[in-house]
Amino acid sequence: MRLLLATLAASLTLVGCAPGDAYERAGGESPPDATRYPSADATPASAAADIATGPRTLESSASAASTLPVAAADTAIFAGGCFWCMEPPYDKQGGVLSTTSGYTSGSVANPTYEQVSAGGTGHTEAIQVVFDPARVSYDRLLYIFWRNVDPLTANQQFCDRGSQYRSGIYPRNPAQKAAAEASLRAIAARFTQPIVTEIVAATPFYAAEEYHQDYYTKNPVRYNFYRSRCGRDSRLKEVWGAEAGK
Repeated sequence: MRLLLATLAASLTLVGCAPGDAYERAGGESPPDATRYPSADATPASAAADIATGPRTLESSASAASTLPVAAADTAIFAGGCFWCMEPPYDKQGGVLSTTSGYTSGSVANPTYEQVSAGGTGHTEAIQVVFDPARVSYDRLLYIFWRNVDPLTANQQFCDRGSQYRSGIYPRNPAQKAAAEASLRAIAARFTQPIVTEIVAATPFYAAEEYHQDYYTKNPVRYNFYRSRCGRDSRLKEVWGAEAGK
């Protein structure tokens, strides 16, 4: 039994949103190249998403919204470190139709996880949230965003370090920009430290590889181990207290 548990623990240390550094900071050794990036054998079908572009757009981005008239669904884009961890708080919010992990605010078209993780494309790991504005407001999505990030640390979220893990809000129109800026002012009034979360107009969002989508449901044991060892929940509680997201 001890050997079995030790084997399981060893395998879990190889899981992380970042290649190498996250493993070390989460208490494990950096894995060999072959285990850093899970393989993606299947290429997801291309589908029309609100803002996702390139050959890796996913049906999940649009399918949940298919029951609504096109004009009725809206889209929001946020970055809060590891995109695996940003999907759950939105998926359980009523009115959210779908979440898609991906990359945004960079200079390379249709980047791969390996390219973004290397830090040279300018992208940040992000999520695209498709929602029904009649059921949930953009302001509510902003509330969820803030309580699930560390807005006081630049180019890092929890154990994941690098500009690809910076926190950000990417408004798609003037109304979203105004709401985002108002929310930042309200958050800034709570802290003595400066807020380093960026607010930048939305640029193309590229869906991440299929194995990243809904990772927390596909691999719950590994996901929870990674989240815990990365210190995400403990830091959120330190920053937000009882309001901390999960």
